Amino acid sequence: METVVTSLRAIWKNCALKADSEIQKIDEMEDRIAPIDPKVYKIRELIATLELCHHKADRWVANIIKAIGTGETQKGLGTRSTDQKHPVEKLWQNACAALQAWCAGCPRTKIDMTIGSVPASRILDGLGQRSQLKEWQVQRVIEKIRSTIHWLQSSEDPTSQYVWLLLDGGEYEAFYRSDCPGHYKEHEEFWFTTVKTIIHDTENGSPAELSLGLAIDMLWPCHWNFVSNLQLVIEAIGGNLNPVEPFAACGRNIFLIPNRRRMEAVSHSLRDFCGYRTTDRDADEEILVRLGKADEAKKWLAASLDKTIRLQLDPPDDVRAVSGLAGPSWIKQ
Repeated sequence: METVVTSLRAIWKNCALKADSEIQKIDEMEDRIAPIDPKVYKIRELIATLELCHHKADRWVANIIKAIGTGETQKGLGTRSTDQKHPVEKLWQNACAALQAWCAGCPRTKIDMTIGSVPASRILDGLGQRSQLKEWQVQRVIEKIRSTIHWLQSSEDPTSQYVWLLLDGGEYEAFYRSDCPGHYKEHEEFWFTTVKTIIHDTENGSPAELSLGLAIDMLWPCHWNFVSNLQLVIEAIGGNLNPVEPFAACGRNIFLIPNRRRMEAVSHSLRDFCGYRTTDRDADEEILVRLGKADEAKKWLAASLDKTIRLQLDPPDDVRAVSGLAGPSWIKQ
């Protein structure tokens, strides 16, 4: 019998590259309840933006579960008022300020601030002796962090846009550049040295290699491990290419996320709600209460959230190949 290949719907973009049999069954659930209430579909779109590596992933999942139970949500991109400050903006701003002060020539011992709970001077120690190359690389780090701050503030300032060093492509896509972007042509030798600098760490416990350019590209301030990732990048700029702790970004080293066990429990409870008990483990009664009485729309949303969580906790091989950030082969030649 010929196998029918089903194309992946856009709402799975944050966890899969192709539709497996389970995704196909969940898509069939969607088709059966069509036309879908816009309020219900807004919840599904919220699931499509979930990233378990985000520092607020627990809250995101709790908000989605609440939304499934009530049938509507006010959460999502663009729903935060302009006068509302992101709780970690101060951390990101301190990181930029400390790095900018170093670039301006300020001795690290004079930079009296913290980045999270870590003294900025301790992170800056990793840079070692100053050079033009290091200053150029640190400026790229600053631009990467600032781009997130400006995005949260809905800034229209064109200078806030970060130009990717090695990654190219849209959201949830990853392609590698084959040559220097025009934006960096004036310092092409710095760009080339940066992307050819290889960090030797681990991925899922096995030895791995990571381009410094890719590490800067994937230095998301909203990541739960941002401060440690930042320190690793700064030390790599300073010449330490054998860090003690690995670089964790998006799907890379996802097993390290601190909320992994909780997300596994949530996943199990969602399957129980849908009637797919797979183990003798008890479901979280609080989650079941929040979900309320099951109907076809709720089951579709719960199944979608469960599948998204499981795929992010244990990405399929094709997703691992992208999130592993091995980089193009030419950078190692």
